[in-house]
Amino acid sequence: MRIDLHTHTLVSDGTDTPTQLVRKAAQEGLDVIGLTDHDTFDGLREARLAGEEAGVQVLAGMEFSTERRGASVHLLAYGCDPHDEDLLDELARVRVGRSDRVPTMAARLTELGMPLTVEDVLRHATGTSLGRPHIADAMVEKGYVAHRDEAFRLWLHEGSPAYVDRYSTELTRAIELVRRAKGVAVLAHPWGRGRRGDLPEAFLAELVLEHGLDGIEVDHPDHDDDTRADLRAVAERLGVIVTGSSDHHGLGKRNNPLGAGLTHPDAHAEIVRRIQARGGRP
Repeated sequence: MRIDLHTHTLVSDGTDTPTQLVRKAAQEGLDVIGLTDHDTFDGLREARLAGEEAGVQVLAGMEFSTERRGASVHLLAYGCDPHDEDLLDELARVRVGRSDRVPTMAARLTELGMPLTVEDVLRHATGTSLGRPHIADAMVEKGYVAHRDEAFRLWLHEGSPAYVDRYSTELTRAIELVRRAKGVAVLAHPWGRGRRGDLPEAFLAELVLEHGLDGIEVDHPDHDDDTRADLRAVAERLGVIVTGSSDHHGLGKRNNPLGAGLTHPDAHAEIVRRIQARGGRP
């Protein structure tokens, strides 16, 4: 089986509809995908219907925007009850934080010589989760940058000239919300892009032992071979599930084709087993 448990659609910041994503997965020979749009479950029903037609199993998921000591951390949540009120309330608060910073970031870009309006950004957001990728898409449309990666590298990443902070859920609270909603919590690409210092092994152990973290995404395009080996060893010492994924965004990320990272069938089976044991639906 070929299993890719981290993908996005235009419901958040990907460029494919859920149906298009599933059909592409079938064309790439994937048997299972995890649909993990940012801070929302809204594309799941469409993806599952498409999966039934295409012969691709869709694992219910979501990528939770969280933080630790001011540093952004992403948490993959699988099999949560999509009607859990506490989780939905928190996700709504996170999405408001995403959208509320758009006017300020557009104003900063305008001050930097790249005129941009909120309306320019909204033309690129078709789903419920607005974010920096949509600002990047508007910048591409205006000819200010060649692609999303350039927009983030020069203008939109944390600490860059146009960046504005936003509300994100504290990581340990996010894990607990996921677990209470009957889901499985997997830390997404934790050591990618030089972030190893933000999430040292001692803290990962604390997340597992004290807060119920289930797994770590190891095989991800943002992790080089040495990072994967080190992180896999950490996961083995902690006894957690190891996953692999592409973090596919359609045209939104140039180096993340479907299947670029894969999850072992035994790891997928364990995720499903835990979801079912907690009363959730995988």
